[in-house]
Amino acid sequence: MSKHGEVWSSCLKIIRDNVPAASYKTWFEPIVPVKIENKILTIQVPSPFFYEYLEEQYIDILRKTIRKELGIEAKLEYSVVMDNSAMVAGTQTPTTVKFPTQSKGDLKNRPISVSTQPSGENQIKNPFIIPGLKKLQIDPQLNSDNSFSNFIEGDCNRLARSAGLAIANNPGKTAFNPLFIYGNSGLGKTHLAHAIGIEVKEQYPDKVVLYVSAVHFQNQFVDAIKNNSKNDFLHFYQMIDVLIIDDVHDFAGKEKTQDTFFHIFNHLHQTGKQLILTSDKAPVELQGLEQRLLSRFKWGLSADLQAPDLETRIAILQKKIYNDGINIPDDVVEYLASNITANIRELEGGLISLLAQATLNRKEITLDLARQMINKLVKNTRREISIDYIQKKVCEYFSLPTDVLQTKTRKREIVQARQIAMFFSKSMTKASLSSIGSIIGGKDHATVLHACKTVSNLIETDKQFRGQIEELEKKIKTS
Repeated sequence: MSKHGEVWSSCLKIIRDNVPAASYKTWFEPIVPVKIENKILTIQVPSPFFYEYLEEQYIDILRKTIRKELGIEAKLEYSVVMDNSAMVAGTQTPTTVKFPTQSKGDLKNRPISVSTQPSGENQIKNPFIIPGLKKLQIDPQLNSDNSFSNFIEGDCNRLARSAGLAIANNPGKTAFNPLFIYGNSGLGKTHLAHAIGIEVKEQYPDKVVLYVSAVHFQNQFVDAIKNNSKNDFLHFYQMIDVLIIDDVHDFAGKEKTQDTFFHIFNHLHQTGKQLILTSDKAPVELQGLEQRLLSRFKWGLSADLQAPDLETRIAILQKKIYNDGINIPDDVVEYLASNITANIRELEGGLISLLAQATLNRKEITLDLARQMINKLVKNTRREISIDYIQKKVCEYFSLPTDVLQTKTRKREIVQARQIAMFFSKSMTKASLSSIGSIIGGKDHATVLHACKTVSNLIETDKQFRGQIEELEKKIKTS
């Protein structure tokens, strides 16, 4: 037996006694020792994911055993081989990833060198490869109606839409990886995500694109565990070229799902694949997600979608009317756009309700009919508390002018009123911290976060202040 074979065999004897049998079979038996040079042991592993998992779970025992056999200065190098049938990285070239076992840091900051080695019959087998699987032929789960041509651009979404088009033209090769799209419900996050996927498939038909909701991903993962097919699950997602995960905030509290997605994210990102994520909040505001995952969400571009302005709402209605081949007077379109302002979904719902009333009752679509429909819609819909309304009630409570919260003054009573308005806006609306800050005094999200913490601390420590907040809360909710 060669020297490196002997050393690795001695290491395995120690490792076998310290890890579960199933783990040893999965994570250590496939490893092949390659060489020893200058107290550096090189071992060959079958995939980048395999390498990442060893780093996350077994680096301590690897470090100790290598040092025991070769001394305190011993180091470890990995030769990461891409199996030809995997088609994960789009190359048949083995990759050598070098790093010392003394430091366990971020993979992204590790030195990586690529060497071209011939792929022979004795090449290490990747246990995550499904026999006979060559190239994925899957339904991308995209809705053809949610194309870029049907996505109306406005100030509210220009950044996200422009980034999406850049990605569609060059997936995985832009600085926007991942693209993290966030905003309130009904503003077009899912539409834009689908549009990017559709455009990629049109320009690159051979690319494997998949849209999946976070909830569906979670259910698939649970099924994979039940069926003892977790490796197949991981390998399936490692082979996606453009992965779109909708509503990633639904991963909150699901630690095992987060851990698995973390490894999938790393693998796709490192192999130049594109990730597109949507959420109802910015990464900085998400709760219940691991910090290492949140940090990766911030690697690319975070683009928010705001509520559309009047001109954009009119354009959205006109586009839908044109696509449906119907005729509605301009004054009716403007009336709908002026009175349904919360989000695009409600706007389109209002148009559908109007068309239904006109068709079922055999009435002409007029401004009067639109007014009747809007009155019923508003009457039957619970009033949504707005940030402007909260500011108004806070100022009334403290007998302050309604526009004083927009001033730059640092007077204590005004600063506190502004902080209280921010606190209620965060708890009573779905607006992001950045949106709240821009509306209340033109502040940034960090100022809003500080304000909310300040108010929360005072509620816990100041009985009189807590009474004021409780009284003000009732006034906002019942007035």
